[in-house]
Amino acid sequence: MTTPLTHPRIILDTDPGGDDIYAFLWLLSLVKSGLAELVAVTSADGNVAAKRTFSSASQILNLAGFPEIKVGRGVPIKQVVEDAGHIHGADGMGNLSHTLPPATHNFEDAGYSDDIIIDELNAAPGEITIVAIGPLTNLAAAETKSPGILKKAKEIVLMGGAFFCSGNVTPHAEFNIWFNAEAAQTVFDSRDDIVVMPLDVTRHLIFTRDMTQAVTQANPESKLSQFLIALCEFMIGTALGYRETAGIPGLLVHDAATLGYLFYPETLMLKRAKVRVETKGELTLGQTSIDSRPAPKTGANAWVALQVDESKFFTSFVEDLKQLFTTAELS
Repeated sequence: MTTPLTHPRIILDTDPGGDDIYAFLWLLSLVKSGLAELVAVTSADGNVAAKRTFSSASQILNLAGFPEIKVGRGVPIKQVVEDAGHIHGADGMGNLSHTLPPATHNFEDAGYSDDIIIDELNAAPGEITIVAIGPLTNLAAAETKSPGILKKAKEIVLMGGAFFCSGNVTPHAEFNIWFNAEAAQTVFDSRDDIVVMPLDVTRHLIFTRDMTQAVTQANPESKLSQFLIALCEFMIGTALGYRETAGIPGLLVHDAATLGYLFYPETLMLKRAKVRVETKGELTLGQTSIDSRPAPKTGANAWVALQVDESKFFTSFVEDLKQLFTTAELS
């Protein structure tokens, strides 16, 4: 396994569902190992409602031993949008939230996620990377409230979109972009170097039972291990039910691709592109497109991942994740 290349300061923008949680725990393992700093978690409305994603983020931080990290409450979305509770469970956590320590962050007293993004980027311009693994409502709200603020991020890495494959919420659209397409376009308009992990690569990232066993074997009776084992089983059932993994018993860890890019960039191949989001189409809302002509007429605004080395990716993922599960305080 190669050594992570960076030591970034990160804001994690997330709507905890099954694959978000795998990415979340991977990031916390890197924080635990001293390879990253998690500045804040900005929860978002998405897989389930904002109040639920807030409490889930709090529960995950508490379970993993990071109760001091602040959590933002998601910016409300104006329109009513169908969530993904049928995929991730009514609580977004495989209906397992009742088995975890209760949330200690208070939703009513918490700052809004867009304000946290604005404050942190203003306090340390050019130093903080935003890892966005949910709908982009919070980022767009920050940009709208404080124009130019997203340019103060060192980098923005997001999971979203589908370019040369079908979508996962409609035939054309991926969930994170579709959920708030206008917000997504606002983010893509904010700077010219957004890094995108689309379904084109994340559909190759199947986390298996064997990987879960490898991660948890050092401390299988801990609350964290028991949670991950149960979550894996729940998500495998969902994935097989929706034929997401071509019959392979595993779950797609879409959101983890963002951390693969940040810490192990050699596992991914990216293409410079101009990304546009369909915000008006009745049948194509949320569709992402890039101009693949030899001489595009418009300037690029993104780097889009189109290939991934799954073997190297998962070698690093599993080895890093083990570090979080072998700590004494989780026994």
